Amino acid sequence: MTLHGYAFGPEGGAPLVALHGVRGFGGRWKRLAELGRRVHGFDLRGHGDSPDVAPWTLEQHTSDVLSTMDVLGLSTVDLVGHSFGGCVAVHVARAAPGRVRRLVLLDPAVGISRRAARDEAAKSLVVPSFGSVEEARADRAVRWPDAQPSFVDDELTGNLVRDATDGRWRPRWRPTVVVTAYSEMARPAVAPPKEVPTLLLRSVSAGVVRPGFLAACARDGDVRVVDVDCGHMVLEARPEETLRHLGDFLD
Repeated sequence: MTLHGYAFGPEGGAPLVALHGVRGFGGRWKRLAELGRRVHGFDLRGHGDSPDVAPWTLEQHTSDVLSTMDVLGLSTVDLVGHSFGGCVAVHVARAAPGRVRRLVLLDPAVGISRRAARDEAAKSLVVPSFGSVEEARADRAVRWPDAQPSFVDDELTGNLVRDATDGRWRPRWRPTVVVTAYSEMARPAVAPPKEVPTLLLRSVSAGVVRPGFLAACARDGDVRVVDVDCGHMVLEARPEETLRHLGDFLD
């Protein structure tokens, strides 16, 4: 299956594929174009404008990413993933290490606790709805307390649609896919392959990056860990710092 995607940055720039977390969409990655690269932000299966047909396993998401790279003619890329997108990115690198030059993980959700997976899945059984964009903005302010306003604006513009039936505004993700994603994130942690140099930017306060994943990375991968003083939405909260780390690592 080919995923829907967004492209940012110069057409001749080195290719970078970016994968969002649950409830996100590929348009979140616009700021990465400041790196001077051609950024391809994919809508993962069940998100944005990509199809939502089953299955929704990590293996299927991995196949989706590689198939979409094939369609775009992207033989080798730098790969960036946030949260669940980081989990998918790890599996892409493990499935096809020769196609990933360098890997960047932004607070990746790999091997999360089963209790956290259960609780977050339960919160995702119904897509929230809002009476207005401003109501949605207030909800986003609670969810993203340290995000810069431009990222909130982009999220509301690109990942919120008005239902023609009841007139309410809803984000563009499917509950079945998100609930399954939390189960997939609770699978035993595996590390990126040693042959793919990896940068892991870890939130100092979110607690998403688990000790088991760090231990696997230290044992089996080539992973550099850098702490960032923010919550889970690393790019949205610290864009300049995040871009600096990415630029240094990818160049």
